[in-house]
Amino acid sequence: MTNQRLIMLIFFLQPIAFGAWLPRIPDVQQRLGLGPAELAVALLGMPVGILLTLPFAGRFVAWIGGRATILYGFVVFLALVWLPTWASSIEGLFVTLAIVGVALATLELGLNVEADAIEKHSGQLIMSTCHGFWSLGIMTGSLIGVGFAALRVAPEWAVPLTAALMLPISVAFASQLPRLQTGEAAVAEATPSRRRLPSLALLGVCFFVVGITMTEGAVADWSAVFLRDVYGLSGASAGFGYSIFAFMVAAGRFAGDRLKASYGPVAVARACGIASVTGLVLVVMSPAAWVALAGFAAMGFGVSVGFPLAVTAAADQKDRPAAASVAILSFIALLGFLLGPPLIGLVAEHSDMRFGLGVLVPFLAVSLLLTGRLKPAARVTTQDARQAASRA
Repeated sequence: MTNQRLIMLIFFLQPIAFGAWLPRIPDVQQRLGLGPAELAVALLGMPVGILLTLPFAGRFVAWIGGRATILYGFVVFLALVWLPTWASSIEGLFVTLAIVGVALATLELGLNVEADAIEKHSGQLIMSTCHGFWSLGIMTGSLIGVGFAALRVAPEWAVPLTAALMLPISVAFASQLPRLQTGEAAVAEATPSRRRLPSLALLGVCFFVVGITMTEGAVADWSAVFLRDVYGLSGASAGFGYSIFAFMVAAGRFAGDRLKASYGPVAVARACGIASVTGLVLVVMSPAAWVALAGFAAMGFGVSVGFPLAVTAAADQKDRPAAASVAILSFIALLGFLLGPPLIGLVAEHSDMRFGLGVLVPFLAVSLLLTGRLKPAARVTTQDARQAASRA
């Protein structure tokens, strides 16, 4: 197996256990007796854990390297991902999600850094395809969660079982990753940039993804609740909303590298931005469940390539090492996950779920306006990849 195919497979494996948790959020909400606003506060746990971790995760990943981060990160993440299903209170749900967020932030940063290193080493564009496999993985996990819900297996048993099955498989493939850079070399590279503020170019890329990540987080946390509350769908049926969304995210990302090479990152990002806004409007104004599902599909395709394009653009900034730039990108992007769930929950508490999801519209509009920030970074990345291939 080539390094490119190996990292794609690992991107697929990483979110499966987490995806099995997402369709069971309404079950945990019902068991704990939480309203929309209370659930929104509890769901803050994961982005809080991620945000507290990312300022330190960049230097940690640069120190031990992407391969080691992925290998050990799988063990820690899969040992913790089931904890929220056993929460017995809103405080317990918040804390356990925060703990999972710490592990998730470090593991996903290692994945992105390793994918960028393999892309530059091989000269082949793979970042969008890697994220396509990630989306396929979380869709697979969500379908597993839907299946367990249909079989009436409690989430506190379904998610741990999924994690236990994924652990040996994930570690076996992660151990085969190449050693492209030593930890000592990464630390030496990272040291000069510790005190530098992010450049305006990097900040533009970071703020571009805020609306996109807010939408991804909102659909993950609220799609099942939306379909249950608005249309009265059962737990298993309501979970299909996110499965459809994730499938379209995967489809867009699998096509993303080819579309980027043919039309350029800005044109692709703008077309997808229009699709995401259109899909959100369909969901908010949907007269029937099937229209809402079509809207979730359009939203999925619309947000599909935004983060992979931003990761490549951020990693190629020359004022700091890739791990540090991607950590800054992830930190700002995760503000979307931090802002989205409570904002939607609070609006839904005082109106309904339609208005709650409707607050995403202006944020997606800002992302659409900032698509031009991707152009310089994308061009440099392509040239650097070709030069790396010729040197190799």
